Amino acid sequence: MTAARVAVLDDEPRMLDVLVMMLGRDGHRVEPFSDPVAFLAAHEGDPFDLLVTDLRMPGMDGLEVLRRAQARAPSLPVVLLTAYASVQTAVGALKDGAFDYVQKPFDNTDLRAVVRRGLELTRLERENRYLRAQLRSRYGPEGIVAVSPAMDQVLALVRRVARSDATVLISGESGTGKELVARAVHFLSERVGGPFEAVNVSALAEGVLESELFGHERGAFTGAVGAREGLFERAHGGTLFLDEVGELAPAAQTRLLRVLQEREVTRVGGSGARKVDVRVLCATHRDLAAEVSAGRFREDLYFRLAVLPVRLPPLRERPEDILPLAEHFLRRAAVRLRRALVGFTPAAQETLRAGRWPGNVRELENAVERGAVLAEGEWITREDLQWAEAPASSTSVDGVEPMGTLQAYLDRAAEVRIRAALRQTGGARAEAAVLLGVERTTLYRLMKRLDIDDAV
Repeated sequence: MTAARVAVLDDEPRMLDVLVMMLGRDGHRVEPFSDPVAFLAAHEGDPFDLLVTDLRMPGMDGLEVLRRAQARAPSLPVVLLTAYASVQTAVGALKDGAFDYVQKPFDNTDLRAVVRRGLELTRLERENRYLRAQLRSRYGPEGIVAVSPAMDQVLALVRRVARSDATVLISGESGTGKELVARAVHFLSERVGGPFEAVNVSALAEGVLESELFGHERGAFTGAVGAREGLFERAHGGTLFLDEVGELAPAAQTRLLRVLQEREVTRVGGSGARKVDVRVLCATHRDLAAEVSAGRFREDLYFRLAVLPVRLPPLRERPEDILPLAEHFLRRAAVRLRRALVGFTPAAQETLRAGRWPGNVRELENAVERGAVLAEGEWITREDLQWAEAPASSTSVDGVEPMGTLQAYLDRAAEVRIRAALRQTGGARAEAAVLLGVERTTLYRLMKRLDIDDAV
């Protein structure tokens, strides 16, 4: 651990010697100053972690030093050394930003304890700044890779809608990054200190979804051995993100509308309503206005959800973002695979730009990861990207002619693909799953069902 850098300021040389010796024994790098101007000059160039200063000094007193030092570094802890007669002044200084004061003559143990607490405050402040920067780079608009005018408009809108508590409906094709935008809205909002809960409503059966969203009481259904709070309760004080909200069944639509109107939830099997303070963000790949016209989605719920609509353009409408996104995914893949990958060849770049990317950003990420695994050198080639593309012929898959039932045909085609991927990776299942664009567990199940071993 790096030693803390502590400044001590006093016009008495003997006191400086005592402070340097005492605090130096605790492992701190202590720098003495007898002149406030000299301290401020050193602090301006490289801020200290903590300052211990006498309150009464000729020329410039400790209060003025405090103000000037914290103008350079607002979070700097300042410990004031004061005589009994000036204790009242020192207490007033606490209101002006001083961390603490120690009365002269001081007890060494007391002063060392105050310094330790002050340095702990500095450490926590730095850690907090670091974590905020990490969060901003990951979840804030700065973490969204985009250079196109279309996405600039989206991100500008995200910053504006984040200031309110109104419901946001994020629409766009699958793979365009709707959850990333939802997290950015939460991060920029006043609710950033609260929880962010997310659920894909299309992934859960209707009964399970209601329990997940609204919670349930003990005995509400078979298997409900205890009461459980739902996502609305868990997101209290924060944000709830409902992905693929267009897939909600009619009954769930009705319950969601009531929650949005009343700001309270009733657990499944319960009778008492519970107040919730939650901002709801929704996403869908469907045209909800068309779903309303077709009678599949409640009109009143639609207007509740679409107070602030945000549309994410598909990748084909923002081709300027393709290469920056691909380079971003390549850097991440290089770290994950522990490979020195420089970039894409000109031909590979042309292939990326020319692609239609129906799966949008998610498809692009998978393609780049496959290319990173297959690349034999430092550069991703066109051949690396084009491996495992969909077959051009509808009558043959890798030489497998259709025969028998459709399932038999699909099984044989899958077997050919899996064996080819395993050969390519030397039997490494994890890498083969990446090549095939499936989860490892999915690959394991297919291998077991198709009776494929690693020795291919």
